Amino acid sequence: MQTATTRHWDDPLAEAAPPPGIRPPVPDNAGNGAAPLPNAAGVNGANGANGASTAGASDAAARGGATGLETIEMGASRIQVDDKQIINCRADLNQLVPFKYAWAWDKYLAACNNHWMPQEINMTADIALWKSADGLTADERMVVERNLGFFSTADSLVANNLVLAVYRHITNPECRQYLLRQAFEEALHTHAYQYCIESLGLDEGEVFNMYRELPSVARKSEWALPYTQSLGDPDFVTGTTENDRRLLRDLIAFYVVFEGIFFYVGFAQILSMGRRNKMTGVAEQFQYILRDESMHMNFGIDVINQIKMENPQLWNDDFKAEITELILDGVRYEKLYAEDTMPRGMLGMNANLFKQYVDFIANRRLSQIGLPEQFAGAANPFPWMSEILDLKKEKNFFETRVIEYQTGGALNWD
Repeated sequence: MQTATTRHWDDPLAEAAPPPGIRPPVPDNAGNGAAPLPNAAGVNGANGANGASTAGASDAAARGGATGLETIEMGASRIQVDDKQIINCRADLNQLVPFKYAWAWDKYLAACNNHWMPQEINMTADIALWKSADGLTADERMVVERNLGFFSTADSLVANNLVLAVYRHITNPECRQYLLRQAFEEALHTHAYQYCIESLGLDEGEVFNMYRELPSVARKSEWALPYTQSLGDPDFVTGTTENDRRLLRDLIAFYVVFEGIFFYVGFAQILSMGRRNKMTGVAEQFQYILRDESMHMNFGIDVINQIKMENPQLWNDDFKAEITELILDGVRYEKLYAEDTMPRGMLGMNANLFKQYVDFIANRRLSQIGLPEQFAGAANPFPWMSEILDLKKEKNFFETRVIEYQTGGALNWD
């Protein structure tokens, strides 16, 4: 006669749990099969700083901080605000509260309030204009096609950077919450570009493959990709001054240069066409995307400045000089893009005006992360771009509908 199984009515999961002292294997960090994890540094046990056991603390230090995949430690003490930090944190990353970085949570909520979908935007006028033999000049068509070519893959590169590289090194749950929302928005933006390409009847393969065929489209993506590869290296972990600087550099490359400088010539070109009642559907898609990207950039700058604040030893004079040169390198690439996409003037705009705009934007970005401006007297030749970003509520300038945006809380780094 078979003995009945003892049931744990006070703990229904007890039957599924392994016997005491036996812990399920997990892959090691190098992907070399199973390796047992010590009691997680970061689930706030009773031993050692931040509640981590000695073994757990050693493990966390080796990995640069908790990942959120540590073994659950029953009876561990509750998380305190002071346990949290933005990198190299050993506190449990699966507990969203208590909040330490309210600005990250505010941005997450604002991003949710800004939700939109590409199909909501009417593309009928764009389709008719694009099909009309005399609707657009050859130069205007080139601006539309090349910007769709750049952006259609650029946001996929950003999404890959977030999901495959940045996320695992940011050791704070409220910041990770925003990163997940940002990753969704990057997918949404790629969807928007695909919707524009499909609506206009463009050759999808040609447009999406431009970043591997046209130098003007390829250069910026080629510049950015090594920084994702750097953070995506499975052997890379933070926790040393050298590696923490590497993380900070790569975050600046993506948030300050790629999203904060490389996107702005293209945005201004397309939005300028919309202001002149040309390609208004595409321009409205870009307006929504610009609002999202502005939030992404500001979040990234807050993360960068928070890392600097918590790790002041990283921000020395040599590193400041390196970062200044990195940003100036990005400026050179964006100016080349302006020349390639607008070899002749159109709609009262030309490559020289866009170069002035890049100088103005670069000064803003340098100042936002605490570096001196490099372009004395640079002024904004497109003040209407600031109006698009600065107004909380405005009549859409393509006169399609009223749109209202929320603005997330941001740290003031001036």
